Parts: sequence; structure tokens; C-alpha cells
Amino acid sequence: MSKRREIEWPTLALIAACYLGWVLSTTVLAEVALPLAFVVLTLVVTLHSSLQHEVLHGHPFRSRALNEALIFLPVGLFFPYGRFRDLHLDHHRDERLTDPYDDPESNYLDPAVWARLPRWRQRLLRANNTLAGRMLIGPALSVHAIAVSDFHAIRNGDRAIARDWALHAAGLVLVGVWIAAADISLPVYLAAAYSGMAILKIRTFLEHRAHELARGRSVVVEGRGLLSFLFLNNNLHTVHHAKPGMAWYRLPGHYAANRDAFLRRNEGYVYASYGAIFRQYFLKPKDPVPHPLRPPQ
Repeated sequence: MSKRREIEWPTLALIAACYLGWVLSTTVLAEVALPLAFVVLTLVVTLHSSLQHEVLHGHPFRSRALNEALIFLPVGLFFPYGRFRDLHLDHHRDERLTDPYDDPESNYLDPAVWARLPRWRQRLLRANNTLAGRMLIGPALSVHAIAVSDFHAIRNGDRAIARDWALHAAGLVLVGVWIAAADISLPVYLAAAYSGMAILKIRTFLEHRAHELARGRSVVVEGRGLLSFLFLNNNLHTVHHAKPGMAWYRLPGHYAANRDAFLRRNEGYVYASYGAIFRQYFLKPKDPVPHPLRPPQ
């Protein structure tokens, strides 16, 4: 019998701190300093999503039910946790990374599909492939895409997806009751939730690239700072894909001890910092929308 894994106290403590920040930003801070409340709530939404990512990979307890109970409340409003969990775990089939059909988190399209799109939509998707566009319109495009896809799946009888949305709706009722009783207005809360998603788009913007080798598709962004903390070190993305069960606070040490091996593994797909990414790609697309290595189907 395998030894029972210890409780991951750093993750548990961070979940508690995240909810404390949520409570304070919607009550005390909203009453005395609304701009500060907005900033804190935006950061809380970002961190809560990163904690959901930790939970779906089996942290901080062995029990999935207990883990998911910790992050059940949809403080970010827009995306059902159950859908995030299932789509993200499907994304972790590394041999399918970036595939327009088989990777649910891919931003690439089949070249044949791209060629059939109207010009206005091509322009929209090209704008979404700049970092500025990904932050400004990327959240809306993502929510729209998943809502439309899931609506069709539910209409066709997918009970699992219907359950995930029903649980999300139940959580939204609880969050809505809290907002109604708190000192923050719904428009400010919605703006903060959208801003939190926009920050998350910084991480996902280039964390995967089209590459012949599956191991060469996941990035490393080496800078340490606020963003790496909010992303729970998922900027070391090739490490996460190699060790998806490793807790967030162990990733930097593991990367530092094996840096050369990881950079050989991912074919040198590395950036010094998110600042470098902003300077290079804020208004410039990093990739084409049609998958550059995929023949049209």
C-alpha cells in the first residue's frame, strides 16, 4: 500500500487567504477604497482560478470531493469548474497539444476552417493573437465559445455537461447573494471578474506552440514576481506538463535543479520574463491562427 500523502498545507493556507481577500475586497475595502477593492478582487479572481487548477490536479488532499468543495464557489463567475477540470485534463494528452480538434485549449484552427471564415472574423482572431487582444477580447471569446459548444452538447443530451452548468448556477446564486449583501456593486464585481480572466490570458497566451515534437510545445517563462505567484508557478509550464501532479510550490526548485534538462526537453522554448513577452507581443501576433504544421482536412 502506498504511503498516504501528507496534507499540502501551503496550498490549503493559500486557499484560505484567497477567500479572506475575497471577503475583504467585497466588504471593508469596497466601503473605504473602491479602486483598491477592485484591484484586490481582480487579483483574487486570478488566484482562485490558479487554485482551481491545483485542485483538479489532486491538491491539497487525496480526496477529490474534499478538494473540489474548497473551491466550489465560482468567484470568477464566468466558467464552470467542472468544465474547466474536464477540458484541462483532456488537454494534458501531450501528444495532442495544439491540435485544433483534439486539444480543447488550442488557439489554432484547421487551415481549411480558417480559409472559410468571413473576413471580419479572421480580423478578430488575428487581433486575439496579440497579447493586447488576448487580454481585451480573449475572455469574451473563450466564454462565448464554451457556452455555445456546451449548449449544443446539453441539447443533444450530455448530462455530465448539464450537471456542471447546474452546479455552476447553484454556486452563482450563492455568490450573487453575497454580492447583494456586500458593499460592492455588481458592475464593479463583473469588471473585476473579467479583469481577472484577462490576467490569466497572459499566462495562456504562448504557453504552447506548434512544434513537430510534443515535448517542444510547452514554454518556460523564468521570471519570478507577482504574475508567477498568481499563476502558481505555472509559468514553468514544461515542468508542469512533465510533472502534472507536482504541487505549485515545488515547481521552482525542481526546475532550478534540472534547468538544462528541461530546456533540452522543450527545445529551448523559453522567455526571460513576462515583461519580455509584453515588449515583444503586446501589439504583434506571436503565431498565425491557422495551425502552421497541420495540413487542411
